[in-house]
Amino acid sequence: MRRMIAMMTAAAGALLLAPAPAQAATDPVRALKAQLKPGHGVRFTETTTLMGGTTKKVMQRRTGTFQFDKKGLAAADLTSTDLITDKAERVITIGKHTYLSGGFWAEQLPEGKRWYRTGGLHGGGSGFYGQVINPVEPSTLAALVKKGTRKGNTLTGTITFKQLDKVSKWFAGSVPIRFHDDTKVSYRLTFSGKGLVTRVTSSYDATGVFDNSAMEGKTLSFDTRFTSWGRRVSIKAPAAGTVSTEIEE
Repeated sequence: MRRMIAMMTAAAGALLLAPAPAQAATDPVRALKAQLKPGHGVRFTETTTLMGGTTKKVMQRRTGTFQFDKKGLAAADLTSTDLITDKAERVITIGKHTYLSGGFWAEQLPEGKRWYRTGGLHGGGSGFYGQVINPVEPSTLAALVKKGTRKGNTLTGTITFKQLDKVSKWFAGSVPIRFHDDTKVSYRLTFSGKGLVTRVTSSYDATGVFDNSAMEGKTLSFDTRFTSWGRRVSIKAPAAGTVSTEIEE
């Protein structure tokens, strides 16, 4: 009897000392889809830096809110500041319509109008200097996960402009004009314990979009932070009387 008790005690001790099985990492695509509820969304802040040689210049800062529907991104409200010209731009996108105000558009609008409505440019003029990877799109996030390597709470990888264009409406609407579709975007995603994206850093050769001598040898780098997942969001179109569908050429 004493021998049996001793054996049971030893076995119990071994179980206590044995390492717990590793917990499987949360599926980020599944975690994102659980957030896709009409009237809810997420906030972000973003910094764009131009780098090359001795150059390291912060070019743009952007803040915004994304609103979801059951399928993904339904609306966006973005405010950007061009730190070179010190001009601010605001962009509201709802479905297929985008409303642009300030920045370049301020001097192009008819008198009495504050907004230009168009069917493209979801990122506005600031989109050309903005983050091209949008992880709130399920198709985009799935592609990043498939191509990337997961280690703990981070995912790293590369994806080309051409590949992004196939899966991301955000990319197609932010950078509709570009020089090199084979440009590689290096990315790093950071996830919370719930599998939600909290940060995206990415970079690519600046000549992929701006192929001129001033951009030779330079890299555009982006740092985007996501907060307040699941917050209630209501993005509305500007008052009709302030909107124009034409601008001066």
